[in-house]
Parts: sequence; structure tokens; C-alpha cells
Amino acid sequence: MTLTQDQLLASHKANLETLFGLTSKAFEGMEKLVELNVAASRAALTEAATHTQAVLSAKDVQQLLALQASQFQPLAEKAVAYSRHLYEIASGTGTEFGKAFEAQAAQVQQNVSNFVDTAVKNAPAGSETSVAVIKSAVSAANNAFESVQKAVKQASDVAEANFNAMATSASRATAEVASTQRKR
Repeated sequence: MTLTQDQLLASHKANLETLFGLTSKAFEGMEKLVELNVAASRAALTEAATHTQAVLSAKDVQQLLALQASQFQPLAEKAVAYSRHLYEIASGTGTEFGKAFEAQAAQVQQNVSNFVDTAVKNAPAGSETSVAVIKSAVSAANNAFESVQKAVKQASDVAEANFNAMATSASRATAEVASTQRKR
């Protein structure tokens, strides 16, 4: 019923590997985020300089207004693209963490199941009721965990679909606004 020293060492080693793997994934996500922000900042600075030069060379108010109006759609499209990249980075990192959590949870479930099976085999005569209660509790806990996993997956899928719908809607709306602005 007790864990051996080798089992404890193997468990600690597996936990450390998981920790270092997750830490590495977190750093990868942060690197991607920093790269995205540096690229976005560089592009914004370049575009601001170009736009400032264009504004300073405008000959009249009409040209200035047309120049300002022409900035709406590209700006909105860039904001949507930035949001999409940001979402992809967060989603990818979250998926990696989710996979690691599911693997750990499956291992824990297997360990508990093995422990219960060992306990059942070594249970003294007359303890059948207690064994049945333990088995039932373990089964109920496994079912509840699986239900939670399914609910989290469904919520994640709904959130992703909503984000994609919002991004598409925002992109269409900015295109329509820009089209209206150009017609004026």
C-alpha cells in the first residue's frame, strides 16, 4: 500500500519534467508576445512618421480630411489582425497547458485506480461494503472530472467562435465605414 522510494523518485522526476516543460511553453508564449508587440510598435512608428509627413504636405483642408479618412480602415484592420495574433498566442499557450494538465490528470486517475485495485485485493474479509463505497466514489469523481473537462472544452470552443465572429464583424464594419468615407 505504500509507495517505494523508486516510485516517489519517478513521480518527482515526472512532476519536475512537467514543470520545466510548462515553464518553457510559458516563455515561448511570452517571446511570441514580445515579438508581436515589437513588430506592431515598429510598424506603428513607421506609419505615424509617414502619415505625419503626408499631413504636413497637405495643400488644403479637403486633402487633409481625405487623408485622415483614409486611415480608418487600415487602422481597424491592423487592430483586428493584432487581436487575432494575440488570441492565437494565448490560445496556443493555453492549449499546451491544457494538454499537460490532461496528461497529469489521466496519470493521477490511473494511479488512484491502481491504488484502489490494490486496496481491494488486499482488503480483509467482510469489508466488501466499504470497498464498494470507495469504488463508487472513485468512479463518481472520474465521471465528474470528465464532465468538467468536456464543459471547459465546449466553453473554449464557444469563446473561439465568438472571437472569430467578432473579428470578422469588426473587419466588415470598418470596411463599410471606409467605403462610406471614400464616397463622400
